[in-house]
This record gives sequence, structure tokens and C-alpha cells, in this order.
Amino acid sequence: MKAKPFIKWVGGKTQLIDSIQQALPKNFAEISNLTYIEPFVGGGAILFWILQKYSNINQAIINDINPDLTLAYRIIRDEPDQLIKYLKIIQAEYLPLDEEKRKIYYLNQRTKFNTKALEPVENTALFIFLNRTCFNGLYRVNSKGLFNVPFGKYKNPKICDEQTIWADSKLLQKVKILTGDFEQTLKYATNNSFFYFDPPYKPLSETSSFNSYAKENFNDYEQIRLGNFCKKIDILSHKFILSNSDVKSKNPNEDFFDDLYQQFSIKRVFANRMVNANPEKRGKLTELLISNFNYSNSKIQIMHSEFLSPYCSIY
Repeated sequence: MKAKPFIKWVGGKTQLIDSIQQALPKNFAEISNLTYIEPFVGGGAILFWILQKYSNINQAIINDINPDLTLAYRIIRDEPDQLIKYLKIIQAEYLPLDEEKRKIYYLNQRTKFNTKALEPVENTALFIFLNRTCFNGLYRVNSKGLFNVPFGKYKNPKICDEQTIWADSKLLQKVKILTGDFEQTLKYATNNSFFYFDPPYKPLSETSSFNSYAKENFNDYEQIRLGNFCKKIDILSHKFILSNSDVKSKNPNEDFFDDLYQQFSIKRVFANRMVNANPEKRGKLTELLISNFNYSNSKIQIMHSEFLSPYCSIY
């Protein structure tokens, strides 16, 4: 069983793995004692893929500002057996219920989760349960940091994915897990470090905004601060790839990222986005891959901004 994300996460990067692999430095697999650093780990699609793909990664540092998410990574790494036991209990209680009773059960567990007074294993079990049974698998919090996603009508959700938890736990043994601001990851960098940044995406429009992974808003000021951080790690000779929305796909005159990262390589790649309240607005669009080194494969699919479709998707 391969390790993979244990939760659904808006903006997950599974659909960008091929493009990111092609964008890695030519000698990536040959760098000895490599430290992989991911300051916005989210659902971990790139983390789980890259740790299994490249055995030369000696250690990994992951970070996220969402404390429930980073706690879940720690519990899966350190206490997978206890987590599985708890999830099996929830699954046995939930699945036999009819839809109305499931909704009541869900709302009760959501209220319990939002007390912020649970033991770590129980907190993570409810975090996973709510993610598997909420509307559209969406994680969203309000300004007070409380989870507020409504009930989702899934017939047979897999609440306890035992095989994935064990596979993830094994892989996470060489991962250091941080909670907080992305800049703190720099102090863990070594001589051979590679950063992958997947921040909350800049909205393509006012109606497409979604970055409520935490009560703190990742606005344009934060995007600029991240851009300056990338310039800092470039000066320190660390390599990085950063992904973000392609705002030019909505407005060809929008140069926010082209200006912010003008000294770096900026490529536009296709990606699919499936989280949108309107199914007609889900589909293929372009995203940015920004790096401070040359791309290793000219076959990567790139589209110039004048050919991009104008539709957008909720992030």
C-alpha cells in the first residue's frame, strides 16, 4: 500500500505531480542527504509522492498554520494504532444510521470538535471524520477558527482507511512537523535543501476566493511577504518551486505574480480544479510553477497567457 493523502484538501496538488516532476532540477535524484521542506503542506500530495519517489531525501520538514492539520500528521506518525481504534468506533456508530440521524451525528461531532478541548487522538479522529463526511470534503473555518462546513450526503464514506494510515505513518517517521508561519522553516534548511511552496492561492476573482484553511487570511500582503522570502532563500542558494494561481487567465493585464517573481522562471501549466459549487465551472485551467532554476524538461505543457480560457474555480 502506497502512502497518500489521508484527507481531502482544497487545492490538493495530485493533478500537478507530473508537471512538478518535470520541473525538478536535472540532478534532483542524485543530490545526497537532501532535505525536503514544504512550508504549506496542506493535504500532502506532493510530500507523500516525493518521499516515495526519491530515496535520496534524508529528511523532510513540513509546516502548516492549521493546528488541527499538523496535529493529525503527528498522530498518524506517532499513534496510528490508537487513531485507527477511535476511527473504527466512529465508523461503526455512523454508517448504520439513516441520512437524518447521520446529519444529527455529524453536527454533534462538529460541535464537539469545535470545543477545542479534546485529547489529541480524539481531535484527529474527529478531524478526519468531519473531512470524510462534510459537504464536498471541504475544510473551512470562520474568523474564530471554528469548522463550519455543513453535512455531506455520502452513502458509504470510508471513515477509517487503515491501510493508508499505516503507510503514511511509516513514511512520516523521517518528517519533522511544524505548526506556524512559513518563514520558520528556513532555520531547518541544510546545505542541500529543496523547498516546495503551495500557499493559499490568490483568488482569480472576488467570487472565487477560498483560502479559509485557518482563521488568518492569506491576502496580497502575505503573498508579497512570501515572494520576499523566496528571494531570501534564493540568495542563500536554496532551490525552490512555488505553485500559485494564474491570475492572467482571468485578466491578461494582471501582472501581480509576473512582477513579484520577475527574476525567476515562471511557467504556466494545466491543472484540473474540482471544488466549485457550480459543476460547470470545474475543469481545466492554468496554474503557475515558479522556480529559481531552469526547467529540466522542455516537454512540460506551457500555454502563453493570450491563449488561456477565462473561467475560474473556487480555491
